[in-house]
Amino acid sequence: MSLEFLITALIVVVSPGTGVLFTLATGLARGGRASVVAAFGCTLGIVPHMAAAILGLAALLHTSAIAYEMLKYAGVAYLLWMAWMTLKESGALAVEGQTAARSTLQVIVHAVLINILNPKLTIFFFAFLPQFVPAGSTDALPIMLELSAVFMLLTFVVFVGYGLFAASIRVHVISRPKVLAWMRRTFAAAFVALGAKLAVAER
Repeated sequence: MSLEFLITALIVVVSPGTGVLFTLATGLARGGRASVVAAFGCTLGIVPHMAAAILGLAALLHTSAIAYEMLKYAGVAYLLWMAWMTLKESGALAVEGQTAARSTLQVIVHAVLINILNPKLTIFFFAFLPQFVPAGSTDALPIMLELSAVFMLLTFVVFVGYGLFAASIRVHVISRPKVLAWMRRTFAAAFVALGAKLAVAER
């Protein structure tokens, strides 16, 4: 594993996206424990993309306009739904005193869906990982699995950091209704912006 891969992967992971946004929102709304659950869910959502890249299924999305567009607009619809639920105070920024077992499952499901419904992540894995597999290598599969595992570990660690930071300022946010309302509108607008960005994205 090269230092170049670690640096590149870290830059990709740290860059704000839907997973980071959801983890931050969860930390602010539900606290540190829930933010770790959100980070885990986002990391878990990488697995289908990793499997698709390794099995070559990503090639279908890359070559089939219909398949790509269907997945892309499903992602757009989900992001818009997240924005609406956030504004209604029943989504990512629904403030809760404690995270019940059912809400923990909901956090995981939302986090997984956010990453599954992102065709760009599949294309990223399909185009990115092979570049770090030595040409002519006879053990390409173990290498891709190792690189994917490192990418997932980086994702989890960085997202946990984002989430715990958000949880650390949670009390200051939820004790101020105006600040919470502003944050809710900001996160909703960010979900809409990411949805719009995804809608106009090309393969």
